[in-house]
Amino acid sequence: MNGRDIEILVFDDEEAAAEAAADRLADAARTGLEIALTGGSTPRHAYELAALREPDWSGAGAWWGDERCVPPEDERSNYRLARESLLDRLSRPPRVHRIRGELDPAEAAEEYERELGETRLDLVLLGLGPDGHVASLFPGAPTLAERERRVVAAEAGHEPFVPRVTLTLPVLSSGRSVLFLVTGEAKAEAARAAFVEEPSERTPGSLVRARDGISVAIVDRAAASALSRS
Repeated sequence: MNGRDIEILVFDDEEAAAEAAADRLADAARTGLEIALTGGSTPRHAYELAALREPDWSGAGAWWGDERCVPPEDERSNYRLARESLLDRLSRPPRVHRIRGELDPAEAAEEYERELGETRLDLVLLGLGPDGHVASLFPGAPTLAERERRVVAAEAGHEPFVPRVTLTLPVLSSGRSVLFLVTGEAKAEAARAAFVEEPSERTPGSLVRARDGISVAIVDRAAASALSRS
């Protein structure tokens, strides 16, 4: 199924969608690519499966699309989620580029921007919130207009309500491959707005497409239920 400038792959259930995402993550790691990971609950199982498929990520780089401003051991930390479900399960881990959420948000953003430098991400993995947000770019937020900075501090626009650090739209869209993983009926309307309807700041996910690469959305049937609605 083709959406607006994106290929939509529909799988029977959440398990099948996680397996498809894991295959792509494992392939990227095997090839030694620069990979931007996402947070939230949806990718956890995909990370677990990716570690089983390819336990050697030593040639790859692991980055994060965003982070909550909490210490790395905090249960709300995107880094902690990836560490527990992916990094700790690998025989040979990747080069880890962690956003230091324990710092002041502005300081953490500046530090991560320096670390990112001119790195071009090869695979950008993204979730999609029920409100259509991606990374920590929320509907109508001023960060959506940022075109100069690569990393910025962001307001707490979603639970858990803590400040955040996020990659900006130009960086997310510069990825050679942008991969959305979206599951569950609660995401159905957001998926339609992000992948079928016209781009809008009301749905940040609609604004992220690989400028000169490929954009793919992996969704389960529940999340795809509104895509073909006229």
